[in-house]
Amino acid sequence: MAVTPIDLFASSIHLHQGGEIRAGKRTTNSDQDGWRLTAFHAKTDADVHGGHWEVHPEAEEIVSCLIGKIRLYLRPERPGQEEEEIRLVAGTAAIVPRGRWHRIELDIPSNIMAVTLPRGSCLEERAEG
Repeated sequence: MAVTPIDLFASSIHLHQGGEIRAGKRTTNSDQDGWRLTAFHAKTDADVHGGHWEVHPEAEEIVSCLIGKIRLYLRPERPGQEEEEIRLVAGTAAIVPRGRWHRIELDIPSNIMAVTLPRGSCLEERAEG
């Protein structure tokens, strides 16, 4: 099998349970089996769906800042609690617990990489206020 370069910013990398790794067209399909590695250039909060909360009920997610500076927010688990803010700079990452709603905001344009099991993932619009 020939080994060829993969554009991480244009592809999704699927890590299958049997040890197989496949690069494919980027998709928003959250019903795929296997883990997914996604890398992206983010210039504005819209590039990271900053106005929405996201959740992955099937697995934890690692969110890493490759270049730049971002803020990862975890939604409060109980009424009256504050959002939890985790600041990530280039070369750092955080693990979002399974089933925990989260979102990202940028401090500056950044390159981000995330790995999770996307099956069952959901987005929910963030209420302002």
